[in-house]
Amino acid sequence: MRYTVVGAGAIGGTIGAYMQRAGESVQFVDAAADHVGRMQAAGLTIRGFDQTFTVQPVRAMLPGELDGPLEVVLLAVKAQDTRVAIESLLPWLTDASCVVSLQNGLCERTISELVGSDRTIGCFVNFSADYLEPGLIHYGGPGAFYLGELDGRQSDRVQRIAAAIGKWGPVRITDNIWGYLWGKLGYANMLFATAIVDADMADVIERYPELMVELAAEVYEVAALEGVKPEPFDAVEPSLYYPRAARDSDATSRAIAHLVKLRRADQKTRSGIWRDLAVRRRRTEVDQQIGLVAEIGVRHGLPMPLTSKLVQTIHHLERGCRERDWANVEELERLRQEIWV
Repeated sequence: MRYTVVGAGAIGGTIGAYMQRAGESVQFVDAAADHVGRMQAAGLTIRGFDQTFTVQPVRAMLPGELDGPLEVVLLAVKAQDTRVAIESLLPWLTDASCVVSLQNGLCERTISELVGSDRTIGCFVNFSADYLEPGLIHYGGPGAFYLGELDGRQSDRVQRIAAAIGKWGPVRITDNIWGYLWGKLGYANMLFATAIVDADMADVIERYPELMVELAAEVYEVAALEGVKPEPFDAVEPSLYYPRAARDSDATSRAIAHLVKLRRADQKTRSGIWRDLAVRRRRTEVDQQIGLVAEIGVRHGLPMPLTSKLVQTIHHLERGCRERDWANVEELERLRQEIWV
């Protein structure tokens, strides 16, 4: 099978490089001309937590240079760029093509709307990586990876794609891909909260464990109303957070402590969200991730107070209306106490 990585940054670049090194047919498409130029001239280097390597030559191009037909698209653009990216690919997709979302959030909704659910494959990615500079990506540590058809059926194409991406690391196939996507959204609510202060993820989670639990619980309550059972992954166990009435405080505390331990062992100590705000100074994916969850929750009649406040805070940081500071987290914590204490 021929693979086209669209968005050759942290996630797409890492996976594509491992696949090419193992002999898969891969081409890279990215909107950053300097990144494309560097890959063409000197290859793509992955500075990993356990090894560093360069793949070369790399077939890399700008979006306008792409032609088709395309077989398997590995879409790894920012969530807010999904629609534009897919619309640019439509002329090159055939009836046999498929798009795999290597993104955060519920991008499969947008993709399937544009190309059809039969040409969309759901994907859950939870390893850490950062784009450092043109041609160089830091792969900070492994994590869970799941693939699945949107309707939960088993298919030969998912098996083949899983085997190819498996050149990167363990890829599992699931009949509940939506459960993993919603499971990660609860965790994403925690990570957005860690990004509103200049501190490591582990430090923020350890300092405000009750807040982290309630942020996740708000998301999982929405998932329940959507008829989705969030799945556990990498020390995140949704059933420990929601339903609230069934919550075991000791078990939840142990889970948070384990999560903190994992984050301390990771070479990537701060989230991509923090990096967007502090380093790259660009919009985050907040509206397409927890912002979308808040909208869905409100449609179900849920107030979503913590998530809504967090979304507002991220917007203020994006616009430069406030600074990244512990006071931002304290505001959320006070709101939590008003509601739940």
